[in-house]
This record gives sequence, C-alpha cells and structure tokens, in this order.
Amino acid sequence: MHHIEPYFNWRGYYTAENDELSPFYEREYSEFDFTDTLYNFYVHPQWDNFGSSTLFIKILFVDYDSGYAVIEMLGEWNDLLNNDIMFLKRDVVDVMIEEGITKFILIAEHVMNFHYSDDCYYEEWFDDIEDGWISLVNPADHVYREMQSARIDHYLVMGGDLDIVEWRTMKPFHFFGKIRDIAERRLN
Repeated sequence: MHHIEPYFNWRGYYTAENDELSPFYEREYSEFDFTDTLYNFYVHPQWDNFGSSTLFIKILFVDYDSGYAVIEMLGEWNDLLNNDIMFLKRDVVDVMIEEGITKFILIAEHVMNFHYSDDCYYEEWFDDIEDGWISLVNPADHVYREMQSARIDHYLVMGGDLDIVEWRTMKPFHFFGKIRDIAERRLN
C-alpha cells in the first residue's frame, strides 16, 4: 500500500499545498515519515487525509477559470461505516464549490471497495453544481457495479468511455477536455 503514490507528473502545473484556495493549503508532506494507515497498512505520505479512516485523496489539478478539479482516490470508499462521502463533501468539495468549481473528475482506479449507505450527500453535491457534473474515471469493475447497484450513477457520470487508461500521458487541460466532452454529451 505504501508504494502507491498519487500521480505526480502534474505537479509542475498545480500543487494543492501552494493553492491558497485549496482545503490542503500549506500542508507539509514528508517522503519518509509514514503516519496514515489503511487497515494497518501504511499509506504513502503524499496522500491527503480528509477525515476518513479508509479513503485518501490527492487533488491533482484545479483550474478556477474553467471551474474544474481532478482528484485521485485511494482506499475503501465506505459510506456505510465511515460516511466517507460526508467528509469528502463537507471538508473538500464544499470548499471547492465556494471557489467556483462545478466540474469534478474523480480518478478511482485505486478505490478497492465501495460500501453504500444512502444517496443524500451525492444528491446534495449534484444539486450544488447546477451546470456542472461529477465524473468517475477508471473504477474497478466490482466498484463500478457496486455504485451502479446503489444507483450512485444517477449523480455521477461513469463507465463506458470514461475508462481512460492513458490519462497519465495527457496534460491536465487535455484530460479535462476529453472528460468534459463525454460528460456533457451524456448529460445532454
């Protein structure tokens, strides 16, 4: 687990710890001190703890002019026991919405499981971004099926051509353009 690092090649474009509008502004990171754990396994120290004991994130890129954010995720998305969506919504997403972010790209290839509780926070998030959208990119098949069976896909654009394996080879604005085209085509 400690070998899985957040994607780092966009750090030349954006870092959340240097963004005054970020919920992680002025956070200090270590390459050597492993403090957070996920089920007794250490998590690489570059991941951000936002209040969940099983889910970690990294804000990879934010463009306030275009109103979008790219967030990578790691761990178990557990709404049932830990109410992860509440922590994500209240402590990260609401801060970003206040700054004009209405389009969210969640990279979920390192989300190992999803446990459903209810859709209240998903619905609230969806309602808070009237002209925006939330997309889920690259979830594992079983995570996708769990979210679909919980009807979370009513609030998140996911599946099909949003499985973009080569996203790491793109620049952030090209990646956003690709996701935007897919999301807006599906929503219209």
